This record gives sequence, C-alpha cells and structure tokens, in this order.
Amino acid sequence: MKLTAGAGGRAGGGAGSRAEHSSMSPLRVCIVGSGNWGSAIARIVGKNVQQSNRFDSTVKMWVFEEIINGRRLSEIINQEHENVKYLPGYKIPKNVVAVPDVAEAVRGTDILVFVLPHQFIGRVCEQMAGHIKPGAFGISLIKGVDEGPEGLKLISDLIREKLKIEISVLMGANIAKEVADEKFCETTIGCKNEKQGQIFKELLQTPNFRITVVPDTDTVEICGALKNIVAVGAGFCDGLSFGDNTKAAVIRLGLMEMVAFAQIFCRGPVSISTFLESCGVADLITTCYGGRNRKVAEAFARTGKSIEELENEMLNGQKLQGPQTSAEVYKILKEKNMLEKFPLFTTIYKICYEGESIQNFISCLQNHPEHV
Repeated sequence: MKLTAGAGGRAGGGAGSRAEHSSMSPLRVCIVGSGNWGSAIARIVGKNVQQSNRFDSTVKMWVFEEIINGRRLSEIINQEHENVKYLPGYKIPKNVVAVPDVAEAVRGTDILVFVLPHQFIGRVCEQMAGHIKPGAFGISLIKGVDEGPEGLKLISDLIREKLKIEISVLMGANIAKEVADEKFCETTIGCKNEKQGQIFKELLQTPNFRITVVPDTDTVEICGALKNIVAVGAGFCDGLSFGDNTKAAVIRLGLMEMVAFAQIFCRGPVSISTFLESCGVADLITTCYGGRNRKVAEAFARTGKSIEELENEMLNGQKLQGPQTSAEVYKILKEKNMLEKFPLFTTIYKICYEGESIQNFISCLQNHPEHV
C-alpha cells in the first residue's frame, strides 16, 4: 500500500471531501507537545482543519507550562499566537488553543498527534490515561526508542500499551524551521490502517509538505530514531575537521547499521524500499548536515564539554535525541550480545557517555566491516 497525492496537492481535500464528511461528526484534533517541531506542525494542522469538514475547526495543543518573562507560555501562545520560546517569529493559527493541562487537552479528542521528546512520553501518557475518548487514534512524530523486557520497545508500542489506542508514525527529512518556512520537503507516514492513513494525509499534507504512506511502520519509526545516532557521528567528523568524504562514509556505514538493526529487531519483514523513502536516506542526510545532533556533537568534539553542558548552552531548553538513543540502543545490543555487530553505534555511545577518546572515532571507521 502506497498512497500518493493527486494533482490537487492535498490528498482527500476539496469539495468532494467536504461533501462526503458533512453528515459526520467532525474529528477533534489535539497536538500533544509544543516544542519547535510541535509548533511547526501546529501551523500546518491549524490551517488544514479549516479547509475540510472532516475536522473540528478548533485544535488543542498541550503546552508544558513555563514562565517566560513573567508570563505563562500557554497564555502568550493564546494571546499572541506565537511560541516565543521554541519557534519565535512564526505565527500559529488562531484556532490552535494552548492548554497546559494534558488531561484537559486530550479529553474528547479523536486524533492525537504526539510530538515531544521521547524521554517524556511515558510520563505524559500516564497523565493522559483514563481521559482518552473511546475510538481515538494517534500518530507519533517522536524520534527515539526505549528498552523493554524483550529488548527494543518502539515509542509507538509504549503509547499503544499505555493508552490502548491505534497508533501510526510520521518520520522524514523535516527540520522544523524549514517546515515552518514552508520550504518544500517530503515525509513518510507508517500506517497499517488505510482509512486512517488517508485521514492523517488530509490533516498534515500541504503542497510543500508532501506525504507518502507505507505500511512498514516499524521500519519507518526505527529510521527516525537511529538516524540521530549517526548524526552524532557526523558531528564528530565536523568537529575533528575530517571533511565531507569522511562524513559520507559515516552516513553509509550508519545506514548499513540502521538496516541491520531493523532486520534483527523489527516484527515481520523489513522492506528495503522503506529506507529509500524520506524517513530513511533523506532524513539521514539532512540530519547529518543540518540537525541539532550534528551541531552539538561538533561542539562536543571541539570543546571537550559534556553533552549535558552543551544541551544547556545550545538548545534553549530542548533535549538532544541522538546520544540518549545511543544509550538505549547500546543497552539493547549488550543484552543481546551484539555490540560487535554495530561498531559505529557502540563507539558513539562510548564517546558520549563512557569517556572513550573521540580520537578513536576514526579507528572505528577504519576497522568497520564492509558488511554488517
């Protein structure tokens, strides 16, 4: 199953779609999270729901409450329609309403869009449990993995387990500021339910945010998590002044380890073609050249400061996903006695957390097997 946009740009949009859904109760949407990526997505969702009778015109957005210059962030967003901390300079549509209580935000909602750092999702889901409307379903834009009793636990698995809802995923080469600038990009939705895939496409697609829907959801999600580890390696390259040839090798070797990891840990068959979608090679390339994981890893190599120090200095309250994901992947691989099969992932973890010399990074590349 691969769903592509028609000539009109947004799949499912237009007068036919509005007529089809006019007799049904409109679907209520809540965005769970309001960082830079959440705020960029809120700009898209807020506009799209006004163009289709499928959706209720008011979108709730859960905001982790913070005080900015003596004012509540949720209050600033609702009055000035701008997330002045995480996406300054970009207006959020007025029909997007910031709600600081997550239980209140999700109450009565049909569609949940999860977009927050992966280390917070468990706690947030616990606060949401018991407040979810029967029949609600969701989509995760969260890039990361967790560890469970069987080894790998996907973020979608964690949400599904805690909230008992059907969950899809969206991953792609989508740097938040570029999406907010409405620069053309592609993204991938992993969704096994064809009807829900069409709904998500109508909710999220624009002429400059083009979506492909594929059924290989686990691979889509694993790509979104693992590429951040590889981006840390790309940042090490930049910090050590190794050049673009070396970075290209990091990207290729990293992609090999991503494919091997998916083949070992994904449930069911892994489609290699999924790695050629935006969630795979495209996201890997853009993150290795433009993402925050690369940027902070470069500073790590140049300054010798810890990852935590650099997060505090460079990310304005946001959290880095690559090093954290490398730690979770390391635990999974160690438990399965597979560390030697993933030398790039393993070395990046050890440099970030165990004090291994960053100079050993080049040795990892020199001695990396041609095939994983």
